[in-house]
Amino acid sequence: MIDQYLINQAIEDRRHLHQHPELSGKEYETTAFIRHRLETLGIEILNYQPPGTVGFVKGTKGTKTIALRADIDALPIIEEGDKPYLSKNPGVAHMCGHDGHTAVLLAVAEWITKHREEIEPNIMLIFQSAEEISPSGADQLIKQGVLDEVDAIFGIHLWQGLAKGKIGLRRGPMMASVDDFEITIKGSGGHGSMPHETVDPIYISTHIIQALQSIISRSLNPMEAGVITVGKIEAGTTYNIIPDSAKIIGTIRALSPGAVDLIQNKIVQLSKGISQSFGATGDVRFIVGTPPLVNDQKEAAFMEDLICDSFGEDVFEPVEPIMVSEDFSYYLTKKPGAFIFVGMNGEKSQYPHHHPRFDLDEDVFPEAIRLFVEILKRYK
Repeated sequence: MIDQYLINQAIEDRRHLHQHPELSGKEYETTAFIRHRLETLGIEILNYQPPGTVGFVKGTKGTKTIALRADIDALPIIEEGDKPYLSKNPGVAHMCGHDGHTAVLLAVAEWITKHREEIEPNIMLIFQSAEEISPSGADQLIKQGVLDEVDAIFGIHLWQGLAKGKIGLRRGPMMASVDDFEITIKGSGGHGSMPHETVDPIYISTHIIQALQSIISRSLNPMEAGVITVGKIEAGTTYNIIPDSAKIIGTIRALSPGAVDLIQNKIVQLSKGISQSFGATGDVRFIVGTPPLVNDQKEAAFMEDLICDSFGEDVFEPVEPIMVSEDFSYYLTKKPGAFIFVGMNGEKSQYPHHHPRFDLDEDVFPEAIRLFVEILKRYK
């Protein structure tokens, strides 16, 4: 069991962080708060570029090193509701739960300092900046060498989409990649009354948008998963002028690197081919986001056994893959590990992540803290 004072401390920390959110890449006060707590606990702080903090604790054996990660950034959202710990930073709010992740890992850090003799591996405590944007904070830390000495890495997400009382994960692909695209169609404009003297990029864009969905229905293996969404079209200045160019802007999500490659290649092929067939040009630019999140088979099995043994078989939930992205995926492309959902769907946490009324259910903090603690005690 987790001591009540640790649970109370996590709730207090979470509410403080919730009232003082900071956007991705600007979490300097949050980092100062974390560093002060780790220094007070006597935990070594490694030299990585701020914002963000990495702590280190040497294990009793130290033959292996495991990392635990929490994300610390908030979102550009105006919070709604009447809870007493509303954001004090207008237009910025913790509407995804990163304040809870940070508070939970700080509680684990304090637990470690009182139970060092129970922990065999070395521990890295990663409080990561900029999960919500690209370039990713995880990718930046990896490029600085944060995983060089790590044998395995684990992370949690307090998850509104999973029932309260459940803890779940999936072996293999669990969350999707995300990449954005821009298709620029260049034709030749003119008066709306004389379309035959133009190459209409708006008309061409309608054919491309229709064709993009054929990639999912006719080119992607039906056993794979992928999504192409066009969210924005830019073209024209007024009702009776055909413009010279149009731009289609959207996003791609998939559960495997192979599916990402196929979708991107087909977008280029269709955009260029359809544009050319109408006498226009179609140029495609991709804005690379995060890769698919793929849990390591061995470490995911370790976590399944841990959850069933420590919390009960009725608590474990084998989750289905979802098309939401998460930059923990970068860590899993470099080292084995697992990402775990701690369910909290219920009366208090009834709004989805990124909703203005989203809220964490702090009742699940004991399970989240204990989950990390059990990893530390069991990993050999």
